[in-house]
Order: sequence, then C-alpha cells, then structure tokens
Amino acid sequence: MSAVSGAVSSRLPVFPWDKLEPYKKTAAAHPDGIVDLSVGTPVDPVPELIQRALVAAADSPGYPTVWGTTELRDALTGWCERRLGAVGFTHRNVLPVVGSKELVAWLPTQLGLGAGDRVAYPRLAYPTYEVGARLCGATPVVYDDPTELDPAGLKLLWLNSPSNPTGKVLGKDELTRIVAWAREHGILVLSDECYLELGWEADPVSVLHPDVCGGTYEGIVAVHSLSKRSNLAGYRAAFVAGDADVLAELLLIRKHGGMMTPAPVQAATVAALGDDTHVAEQRERYAARRTALRTALESHGFRIEHSEASLYLWATRDEPCWQTVAYLAEKGILVAPGDFYGAAGERFVRVAFTATDERVEAAVKRLG
Repeated sequence: MSAVSGAVSSRLPVFPWDKLEPYKKTAAAHPDGIVDLSVGTPVDPVPELIQRALVAAADSPGYPTVWGTTELRDALTGWCERRLGAVGFTHRNVLPVVGSKELVAWLPTQLGLGAGDRVAYPRLAYPTYEVGARLCGATPVVYDDPTELDPAGLKLLWLNSPSNPTGKVLGKDELTRIVAWAREHGILVLSDECYLELGWEADPVSVLHPDVCGGTYEGIVAVHSLSKRSNLAGYRAAFVAGDADVLAELLLIRKHGGMMTPAPVQAATVAALGDDTHVAEQRERYAARRTALRTALESHGFRIEHSEASLYLWATRDEPCWQTVAYLAEKGILVAPGDFYGAAGERFVRVAFTATDERVEAAVKRLG
C-alpha cells in the first residue's frame, strides 16, 4: 500500500474543470476554432510599465520577505486609502499573498480551524471557499443571508462582492448590517473583493470603507488581487488588508511556511498599484466585450441575471446548465456550467468576457 493515503484529497470535491473537457473538444472542432469563455483568465498584454518594473527587479538573488518591501507596503496602504476609502491604514493592516486563490484555499488551515468549526460562504460561490473548509476538516456551510445562520461554531464568514459567478454586488447598507452581525457574534469576516474595480451597473464598496466598518478594522479582512485589474494572473500578485491582529498571526505562520511573493513580483505590484491609467484602459476593453456578448446572448434568447459587476455574464435559457454548455459547444463556444458554483446554479451558465476582441466578435457572429 502506498504511504500516501489520499486522505486529504478524498475530502475534496471532484476538480470541476475536468468535467468540461469533452465539451472543450467539441468546441475546438468548430471550423473557425474555439471561443473559450469558460475560465476568466486575462488575455490582454501586461501593461508596459509593469513589465518594466518586473525586469528592473530581475536581479534579485536574495530571499524576499513574507511581509514584502517597505515600498510594497507603502503601495498597499496608499492604494487601500485612495481606492477603498480606508482611513488610518498602517503597514500592520496589509499583507501580500501569493495570488488570492492560495490565500482562500489555505486561510482556514492557517487560522487553526478544524473539526467542529464552521466556515460559511454564499450559496452560489467560487468553489475554493468550500475547498478551504474541507482541507482543514471544518464544516462548509452555505447561505443566502449570512445573518440568518446559526452563529454557534461559525468561525469564518466569506463575503464575495462583486460575486463570482453572478456579478451581484452587496450594497453599503447590506455590508454594514452583515459586518455588525458578525462582530456581535465574534465571527471573522473575509471579504473577497477581487472584482471591485469592475463595476458596470453598480459601484462596489469595500468592507474597509468607514461607512461599512465604522472606522475600525476589528474582525474584518478584505482580499484583493491584481490578476483582473492589471492582467497579472500569471504573476500571482494579491494581498489581504484589514484587522492588524489577524494579519500579524498570518504573517507569523506564513513566515514559517515560506509563503513569499517573489521580489520581482513585489516590484511589479508597486508599479501596478501606482498607476490608474492602465486600469481604466482595461475596463474599457472589458466594457466593450461585455456589451457585445450581452447583446448577442439576449438576442439569442438568453436571460441575463445580476451581472452588474465582475468579468462574467450569468446567463440562462431556463434549461439544465449542461444542456446549454452542449448547445454552445456545438457553436464552438465554451462556457462554464452554473453548477460548478453550487446546486443553485444548475440552470445557468457563466460566460466570461475575457477573450480577445477577435474571439468575442466570432462568438457574436455565431450567436447571430
């Protein structure tokens, strides 16, 4: 018998993307090639100023620090104050991480959660919240309204606004209500805000905004990523911000674990957070693709729900999602089935608008 028992992997769901492979083959057989709108991976170039910063820091023979350079921490605190409205931020309120997915998956373990603890996340959600709970042996719990949950044993509450997959945005009043409830019950709030700069029909607000948190960061941590806003998915550049005590504990643990953002990526992050022009330009690209795909889908008989922010359209033909996936695959278009994000998505598909202009145009033509 193997010394590796598979005890940990057996706690996890089947990796969902493997199920899409046959449909990918079908879509790829289209004479004009596949239009892959399944994974929200950036396809546009990394902005020049970020590439230059990365190259300039390429001669980095020594170990980077887990907490990052002083310049990086200055950039993180400055951005949180400028962009999120955070007040009185210090270096103790920020911590770089190696991409946000790593953080989401391993946070419950790093916080010492385990059997008997509960981790809550939205009923329709990014699958990695559940994975994080299962990796440490905690119990995953889904919610429609978190304040209706039984707070007993609930240690970690994930919020996700704008939502992946639905693009739904939680308003300021709703966030304020949830944060107050969680604090009353001693529950740590983790707010995944990776799509915050991609609001279309809504202006997303951070839990770090004083109107939401009352000017204190106790019990709240926000997660941010540069993957979407700056096309840096390949750099694994992200950070957490908020409760200084929680971040101090994470910093200690992550030092022992060697969870260091590479030095050139730290330098690139400083450049990226110091420039708003490339973010605005990328937003314009996504806005045009979103409009084109939304119009084509609606003309083709799809209904779009929520989708007021993020990089996705949450679409339905009022049929089982795999039927829609198969239907679009025959047209050479690959989308993600809604049930990847929970049983409540079983009649929806998630359509990413992260393909090139040329591929988006091809999809629009095929849906014509």
